[in-house]
Amino acid sequence: MINRMILNPTSYIGRGAVTEIPGVLADRGHTKALVVTDAVLLESGVTTRVTDLLDAARFPYEVFSDVAPNPPVENVLAGVRAFEASGADVLIAVGGGSPQDTCKAVGIVVANPEFADVLSLEGVAATRNPSIPVIAVPTTAGTAAEVTINYVITDVSKDRKLVCVDPHAIPVVAVVDADLMDGMPTSLKVATGLDALTHAIEGFTTLGAWALTDTLHLAAIETIARSLPAAAAGDPDAVERMALAQHMAGMGFSNVGLGLVHAMAHPLGAMFGVPHGVANGILLASVMEFNASHTGEKLRSVARALGVEGVDTMPLDDARAAAVSAVRHLVSSLGNPTTLREVGVTADGLEALTDAALTDVCAGGNPRPATRDEVLALYSALL
Repeated sequence: MINRMILNPTSYIGRGAVTEIPGVLADRGHTKALVVTDAVLLESGVTTRVTDLLDAARFPYEVFSDVAPNPPVENVLAGVRAFEASGADVLIAVGGGSPQDTCKAVGIVVANPEFADVLSLEGVAATRNPSIPVIAVPTTAGTAAEVTINYVITDVSKDRKLVCVDPHAIPVVAVVDADLMDGMPTSLKVATGLDALTHAIEGFTTLGAWALTDTLHLAAIETIARSLPAAAAGDPDAVERMALAQHMAGMGFSNVGLGLVHAMAHPLGAMFGVPHGVANGILLASVMEFNASHTGEKLRSVARALGVEGVDTMPLDDARAAAVSAVRHLVSSLGNPTTLREVGVTADGLEALTDAALTDVCAGGNPRPATRDEVLALYSALL
């Protein structure tokens, strides 16, 4: 079997990494940047951690901050117009998943104007040109958008998320600096951390998994298990470990895919506005349990990485159950919602959620094929 790995040409990882940005811009010969961020990050001063460096280096830039959560197609189109009007030749994405995904979509559309409708980018689009260069600066420890070939845009007219998979979309430079993550509210640290955990576990058990990505995912699971509670409580060392762990998980899943957790989480965001990491946290243990019989020894390895004692001598079924139980305990202990009703989902929405999940591109990587009745039953049990 031939396995493909696509990673950033360059990554800077560690506290203070943003100070590398002016030098990167100069070395690459860029002349002006469009900084893509959101209004909250701009007003709170997080984005200025980057723009102050550009000011000091006298590097020209403009800021596009009209990015909404679960960014809609209209955000992308506005970003394209802003880029074309700015005269910029490079994009700098500063933010969590929404600014990162918006920026990646803008870069792809500008370089491939035949996809200007954005909707045609869903799935694996046949773009011909690499994105306008993107320097990705995450401010959350979860999405790993800075190192993936994936991005997600919302089609508001149909209440659905478009999962786009394109090697041309990977940022040319990733800058992972925990200094920009310390100020996240506790709830955001939890949600993004559970997103990272889901990436690692789904990436480890997905159909495309192989030895190199398994190594990355197991290291990420172990690091998240010992770091997320402390990071949520404000420990700066744990925040820095989470920054690395989510990046490692992204390096893996970007190359092998995900599974049913993400397929079911995406419509929860599109139809009910559930934050993506929160949705993953609600779904993860139940989908692991559903998949268990199709994962071989992998859930034993997950249990071990999560710190379950005695897992090596347990019968396989017990080891699988221990992994599921450990995830349930972690999610609950962090205060993430555990039912769909808690996040506003109603019974009359389950049929539409099920239909959307079954057509989501992530569903194809799930280790256990799922019927419509089975997906509906999973949603119903979590209501």
